[in-house]
Amino acid sequence: MVWNFLAILAGYLAGSIPFGLLLARAAGLGDIRKIGSGNIGATNVLRTGNKSIAALTLLCDVLKSLVPVFVARWLLGDAAAMLTGLAAMIGHIFPLWLGFKGGKGVATAAGVLFALSWPLAVAALAVWIIVFAASRISSLSALCASLAAVIACLWLGLPQVWFVLLLAMLVFFTHRANIARLLMGTEPKSSFSKAK
Repeated sequence: MVWNFLAILAGYLAGSIPFGLLLARAAGLGDIRKIGSGNIGATNVLRTGNKSIAALTLLCDVLKSLVPVFVARWLLGDAAAMLTGLAAMIGHIFPLWLGFKGGKGVATAAGVLFALSWPLAVAALAVWIIVFAASRISSLSALCASLAAVIACLWLGLPQVWFVLLLAMLVFFTHRANIARLLMGTEPKSSFSKAK
């Protein structure tokens, strides 16, 4: 129980690291919470016009859940790994360091999926790419990818289906404002043309 608790705590603390905010500040891009959507994730970092920092943010947000979940799974088993992954998601969405106001958890969820089942993560990523290529809407791509992860989990016969469903529900929760704009047809499209 002690090791499980430490794994969960490590997952939360790792997930709560606001890489987007830290990297943007280090690159002289200012406080990304004051631009665009105000989000600390890679999509909003991209709105600064810096592709490199946005890509690095994306990588770090994936790794900050992938590494703790992978280690927990290796040392403690699947149950501890899933709890660690959930903690990392909660840490990203409700980070201790930012007054519990964080990001939307898409990249962090991707890291959890890659640590648990890479075919499942690849399936979700493929759907994200296809939907984004067709719509150019990042939020719609994330929502479709999270649903695709649940469907792929069922199709692959993986035992983590309820956990993956919980991750999808978290993604939908953090995107509730985006869902409202999608229904109204006012959700903005993403553009990489001005990014460097």
